[in-house]
Amino acid sequence: MNHFNTELTRMGLRRQRQSKRRYITGFDGIRTLAVLGVIIYHLAPSTLQGGYLGVPIFFVVSGYLITYLLIQEFDTTKKIDIWGFYGRRVKRLYPALVTMILGTTAYITLFQRSLLVNIRGTVLTNLIYGYNWFEIGHGQSYFDRFSGESPFTHLWSLSIEGQFYLVWPLVVLGLLLFVRKKTQRLAILMVVAIVSAVLMAALYSPNNPNRVYYGTDTRMFAILIGAGMAFVWPAHKLNATVGRNQRLTLDILGGASLIALVYLFFTMNGQAASTYRGGMFWFTVLSGVLVGTVAHPGSDMNRLLSNPVFSYVGKRSYGIYLYQFPVMIFYEAKINIGNHPLFHALVEVALIMLVTEMSYRWIENPMRHYHYGQLTSDISRYLKQPGAHRFANTFAVAAALLFGLTAVGFVQQPAAAKPTALQKTITARQAATKKKNAAAVKKQKALEAASSKKKHDKAVAFSKLSKADKKLAKYYYLTPEEVLGSKQTPLTAIGDSVLLDDSGDLQDVFPGAIVNGKVGRQASDMKDIINSMAQQGQLAKNVLVNIGTNGYVTPEQADDIVHAIGPNHQIFWVTAHVPTREWQNSVNNRIHKTADKYQNVHVIDWYTAAKNEPKWFVSDHVHPNDYGNRHYTSLIAKAIVKANN
Repeated sequence: MNHFNTELTRMGLRRQRQSKRRYITGFDGIRTLAVLGVIIYHLAPSTLQGGYLGVPIFFVVSGYLITYLLIQEFDTTKKIDIWGFYGRRVKRLYPALVTMILGTTAYITLFQRSLLVNIRGTVLTNLIYGYNWFEIGHGQSYFDRFSGESPFTHLWSLSIEGQFYLVWPLVVLGLLLFVRKKTQRLAILMVVAIVSAVLMAALYSPNNPNRVYYGTDTRMFAILIGAGMAFVWPAHKLNATVGRNQRLTLDILGGASLIALVYLFFTMNGQAASTYRGGMFWFTVLSGVLVGTVAHPGSDMNRLLSNPVFSYVGKRSYGIYLYQFPVMIFYEAKINIGNHPLFHALVEVALIMLVTEMSYRWIENPMRHYHYGQLTSDISRYLKQPGAHRFANTFAVAAALLFGLTAVGFVQQPAAAKPTALQKTITARQAATKKKNAAAVKKQKALEAASSKKKHDKAVAFSKLSKADKKLAKYYYLTPEEVLGSKQTPLTAIGDSVLLDDSGDLQDVFPGAIVNGKVGRQASDMKDIINSMAQQGQLAKNVLVNIGTNGYVTPEQADDIVHAIGPNHQIFWVTAHVPTREWQNSVNNRIHKTADKYQNVHVIDWYTAAKNEPKWFVSDHVHPNDYGNRHYTSLIAKAIVKANN
């Protein structure tokens, strides 16, 4: 009997040790890796073009941890307190989320009212964790970094996690009660995960990636991979005492997966079809391997990813992720960061960490551990203390201001974004350009045939000018030779909204020019556009390229553009003037390097000509006004005519 009682005691102690929750410090290191990827990507996309993949890492960690804790609770108590789980999640996530939403809405109500479009739907869907689906229908591409970014865009991922938290306790309970074998539970989750990945591949469209990027069904495989691992690899049941070979295997798998993830951070382009047709899924599988090796107490990976810095950042990763986008967008709306991107990036990071620390100390931590049932009595007791009223009144005023300004934003939400004067101009010029392009193809052929004729000397050139040509020469600061030269020069121009804005002026100086411009166009779009125009016979001997306003140009993209146009064409690439964006200098360096690499590529240095001329631009500091367009057109005409003489 005594032996039996002793065995029972030992079994009880063993169960207590097994059920004791082990804080896996290495997960803070994984969270740090993920949040650094996202932050660096948002600050400098070309530096870490796969940094957006920090989000699936977060999903894997959440899937594993939440499932692991629910399994541990069931093993200990034979039940899952679902309402308790919901209460803990709300206390953990809602206070900072609500603070961020109110603070951001109040700010844009005061200072950036153009962002009030859809504010009611944005706020309400975030509060019910349905924003990702709202973003599919109303938001812009996650990778469009220029066209009026919303400070709420990044919250799509929190909505997916919120939906996961809502249903997952019930799913885990069902699997534990009705599916006996761990391998069967894993198989069920992996089948659903693979279906999710297949949906991502099948539904992906390069013209509208929002559906697969924001969709719960197409992103849930990351959470399911983490959850599946928790069923077969629960940390509280793993033995810390392992053999040398087993430890070495764990360390090799963990180290290799970590190196692979960092490599993919640098190489996996978020706009490449391969990313959505398997790339992101296999990245997530590697994330699951890393999570599993860190969770195992017999591996050295947990120790490798545990240090005070990772612990600090990891514990605050939720707040960092939450506040980073509003800080960046509001800062960059007021400061021209293009000439000193590194300095301004450091300032932005400092501001993000300051706001996050304030939130962590005064909102997240206090509210996470607070018992809301005693709220009334606590307020009554606090207000009876000497000096408390002053602080309480200050807090009440601040809260009232946030709620009040949010209400004002709700009331004043415009039905739709009103087009600015610039947008109206670009739309009108786009329509006019299409009409002129229709007749330009025939004219291009005549110009090609005439381009071999000798040029006139200065006196003859001036005598050949009509009254309209003389006016044109004066308006665009051109010599008579340059006016006549441009009229005889065949030209195809391909680019973004800056080119569209200038299209009317360009076709006045180059009457036969074909112009193909689009608002928001990226370098990644250019290859297909050029190939299509070539097939239609729309590529003239001279091709003007104006791309780089809306984002980075990679070496591969630059090579693709040059190769698509071909060696028999002269390429004139206009440098970017985008002082409000960190990619300005990178784009211009890439253009100059491309010109050094290819003999038929010439640089038209609009950036150098315009960088000290603020009066040439509208309020966004990027698109030229009428006066700026005259100088822009003049610079292009002089360069092309000179190269063709």
